[in-house]
Amino acid sequence: MQLGEHQGVIFDLDGTLVDSKLDFSLLCQQLGWPAGTPILEHLATITDSNEYQRAVTIIEQFELAGAQSADWMPGAAELLALLQQYQIPTAILTRNMRSATQHCLQRLGIEVDLVLTREDAPAKPDPTGLLIIADHWQKAPADLLFIGDFHFDLSTARAAGMPSCLYLNPDNGHYRQQADFVLQHFAELAQHYQQKMKSVTLS
Repeated sequence: MQLGEHQGVIFDLDGTLVDSKLDFSLLCQQLGWPAGTPILEHLATITDSNEYQRAVTIIEQFELAGAQSADWMPGAAELLALLQQYQIPTAILTRNMRSATQHCLQRLGIEVDLVLTREDAPAKPDPTGLLIIADHWQKAPADLLFIGDFHFDLSTARAAGMPSCLYLNPDNGHYRQQADFVLQHFAELAQHYQQKMKSVTLS
């Protein structure tokens, strides 16, 4: 299956649909954790209740600040509008908490058919969220596409049996080999869908 043929498109949020300007190195510094520490995974290992609550508060403030400063990625709004026009279902699967996610979507006017946060399904790279979306749409995972900017996104798609697409930025090109498709700009995917729909109309 080529780009433009997928029957539904699922997006990661931060770093994909929106630029939240999140600095995870700074977050690790604020938490007192080594740089590069997987945030949610490490949080789950904390047994001291006071330490756990302190970390949760810092993480939640970090996510809410990101939601407040987020901007659309170039071409993302136009792509979502096009997919809606073509009646291609869209969804978001994010590791963010629900309140920050909803604030971001409301601020920017992002409209998709389904949104799953870490409070709605096990956090990526667990594939459950993608499988829930596929089941909700009554479509095979192999017929859908998951777009993200991080290796968690690519491994989540692979575990769900779903094609993955890497949204490139200056720092993630080394994940390219893990992805089924690669996008530098959302206009590329919009063009694929336009060409596919044009060929269907003409056939």
